[in-house]
Amino acid sequence: MQIETPPAQTEVSEIELVKRCQRGEAKAFDELVTRYRTRIFGMIYNMVHNEQDAWDLAQDSFLKAWKSIGRFRGKSSFYTWIYRIVMNVTIDHMRKKQIKGGGAEFDDRIQLKEIEPAAKTAPKADELPFERMERGELRQKIDNAIAQLTPEHRAVILMKETEDMQYHEIAEALGCSIGTVMSRLFYARKRLQNLLKDVYENV
Repeated sequence: MQIETPPAQTEVSEIELVKRCQRGEAKAFDELVTRYRTRIFGMIYNMVHNEQDAWDLAQDSFLKAWKSIGRFRGKSSFYTWIYRIVMNVTIDHMRKKQIKGGGAEFDDRIQLKEIEPAAKTAPKADELPFERMERGELRQKIDNAIAQLTPEHRAVILMKETEDMQYHEIAEALGCSIGTVMSRLFYARKRLQNLLKDVYENV
């Protein structure tokens, strides 16, 4: 006698979970949170460098997302949508605590076409040795340098370098134009290169 094995449980799609959330199903929202909380916590922690603050901000972000889920229209992925909430919450927190770095701020009026993509002042993403680093002195130097960036500059660097997000995804998450993202990224990389001059000379 042959015993039939039950069919494998397929993962519920993100869209279906969102629809259920919009009908008021808290369990569906819990599942969405479970899918993304590790990445979201990691991103917030990289911004604020404080574990308790990162957990608190993640909780605040999820609560805001739950309250706003009815306004989600599916024009972007749920992850991009919630990322925007997370970034707003985190940057607001950093401004209130005056966690900021120095350096020139972005300016949308800057003609980015005048910036040579491979110029030494704008190192390519793969020149920042994020993936190659484990723990140790080099990691600490880079963390310290990132901590000196403004919240907005820190956000674009982390989204691009650690999350590997596309320009349009970062723009959606931050609620700004792609030009603003490129401008912020240029200044962030330029400032990091100045702060990490000795590191760049040895990679």
